[in-house]
Amino acid sequence: MVFSSILFLWVLLPVILFCYYLPMPHLSAKVHLHIRNFLLVMFSLFFYAWGEPKYIFLMLLSVLLNYVFGLLIESRSKKGILMAACVAANLLLLGYFKYFNFLVEIWNQLAGNAGLQLSVRTVALPIGISFYTFQALSYVADVYRGENRAQKNLLYMMLYICFFPQLIAGPIVKYHDIEQQIQERKVTVQEFSYGIKRFIAGLGKKVILSNTFAQVVDSVFAYQPVDISRSLLWITAALYMLQIYFDFSGYSDMAIGLGKMFGFTFQENFNLPYTAISIRDFWRRWHISLSSWFREYVYIPLGGNRKGSVRTYVNLVTVFFLTGIWHGAGWTFIVWGLYHGFFNILERCFLGKWMGKGKWNILEHSYTLFVVLIGWILFRAPTLSYGIEYIRYLFLPHEGILLAERFMNLKTVLLTLIGILGSGILQGLLNRKGIRLASQGRISFVGMAGYLTVMWLSIMLLVNNTYNPFIYFRF
Repeated sequence: MVFSSILFLWVLLPVILFCYYLPMPHLSAKVHLHIRNFLLVMFSLFFYAWGEPKYIFLMLLSVLLNYVFGLLIESRSKKGILMAACVAANLLLLGYFKYFNFLVEIWNQLAGNAGLQLSVRTVALPIGISFYTFQALSYVADVYRGENRAQKNLLYMMLYICFFPQLIAGPIVKYHDIEQQIQERKVTVQEFSYGIKRFIAGLGKKVILSNTFAQVVDSVFAYQPVDISRSLLWITAALYMLQIYFDFSGYSDMAIGLGKMFGFTFQENFNLPYTAISIRDFWRRWHISLSSWFREYVYIPLGGNRKGSVRTYVNLVTVFFLTGIWHGAGWTFIVWGLYHGFFNILERCFLGKWMGKGKWNILEHSYTLFVVLIGWILFRAPTLSYGIEYIRYLFLPHEGILLAERFMNLKTVLLTLIGILGSGILQGLLNRKGIRLASQGRISFVGMAGYLTVMWLSIMLLVNNTYNPFIYFRF
């Protein structure tokens, strides 16, 4: 189940909110909170089980595994061995379900005709396994480093891992950021209303904008690059930039909004990444929860930038290799990650000396968008060879039979312009006047009309169109 579905919007969410805020005047605040936590866990398990009921046991195994390891690491002396065993157990679960067939294919290619080939199995990818595995690992790592006490309440641990707003697509929530909220929280009218606004804003991003761009992108990528005109190749690449941003940031907005409705504050996951003026700046703005996770639990423990330039570059390559493979089992993701790592190193070596000075913002911004656009082609391509061919034909004159006029109707053109404006231009203009979109505080009549319009349009599109893809659903 996803948030941008009629079933969730009209059935599950109203039921959850009704049960969560059902008055219980004769109970103490502490008991009331325990009941609310239990309700959230039960509804979260139902939410996850709706799509893949058999994999709910895998998620519960992950919860129990890390709960036990947290207790053992806190109480035993050989913390390093226990931590290593915990990391290995988590990565083995993640590796089997996400990377088994990819590794088998690599092995078979290396084995050649030696008769050592392995058979590929049908291993389905459990929804959200990368997200909840990383959340679980951050909890155990915090206990290992002494930043948090081990959680002895299994219900609290289940709520941390299984909480449905961030369960299947983040943002990745670190345990030390949410521990206090699990045990004590209140919801004000202002926070609840902000949660509704943030959810509607995310829903509009996903349904109105991203889904429209996705229809064009998916249709074009069904053809070979040589058959696609150069203009359509560039347009499709730009549309995918918009699609993946509004898809993922929209889902993050919905998750943050839902969290607010139940008294939780999640980390922001996006900060207008297409306004970045360098690749390093881009990664400070894109998928912030993943970037900060790798920085805190991988990059810094490896030594960060404290052990000389060469070691820093090795650490960066390691982090971006892991970032790529975290997104999926395929060479396209690995090359995409290393590609971004290469430009991060390039900027540290010499490009950064001329960047961020305030004199060349247009050139810096253009460079960043171009690098990101090329990277997204590799990310979206079904195979690495397809991605390379796509990039080659962006610059190679050819007579493609598939023309832009076939896909770019008036609706798509208008929404593309709105998407471009909404990627940072509009926010920048409004910020200069002290106005922020989907902000906390009172809402004007015009603002309320705007949110209701976005909600109405989103629901109408969901009712009349079954095309509702979600990019990060498989990560």
